[in-house]
Amino acid sequence: MCGPILFIEATGEHTKLLGKSQMNQALEMLKERRSIRAYTSQPVARVVLEDIVDFGRLAATCQNEQPWEFVVVTDKTILSRLPELTGHAQFIATSAACILVICKPTVHFVEDGSAASEHILLAAHAHGLGACWVAGEKEGYADSIRALVGAPEGYRLICLIPVGYPAETVTMEKRSLREVLHWEKF
Repeated sequence: MCGPILFIEATGEHTKLLGKSQMNQALEMLKERRSIRAYTSQPVARVVLEDIVDFGRLAATCQNEQPWEFVVVTDKTILSRLPELTGHAQFIATSAACILVICKPTVHFVEDGSAASEHILLAAHAHGLGACWVAGEKEGYADSIRALVGAPEGYRLICLIPVGYPAETVTMEKRSLREVLHWEKF
């Protein structure tokens, strides 16, 4: 049998090898992430929010267009205004922050913005935070929210991601791999 499976992580100026246990931890993190809609009142440090957004910035993007911009809202007045505009998602008001993923309207802005959003959700989870994707694109409130945070006309709201320390544990049944995986044909 071969030695331990290694996962190579390339980060800027250096490359390091992660052992099997670290790779397993990363994969488990991916499997464990769930949408969290209840948060404690504990604030999230600015440096943590910046790190989370930085992971969004590093997401895959079509032809390296990087159409995204990120607005981090921590002001309680604005956080309270967001659910009023959406007409739902009251939990945004109790989050420590809400990250708005906003994109220039490129050909693949939805795909690019969605990739960035997923990176943000995973990074929040890695930091021990809860987060939830709240729809933006194609929603009637998208322009109102865009205007509220001063994003330029024509830019598109992909989603809102409230973030905070979780005040709940969520377990959701997911469809089995057998139900969703098809080989060669549907």
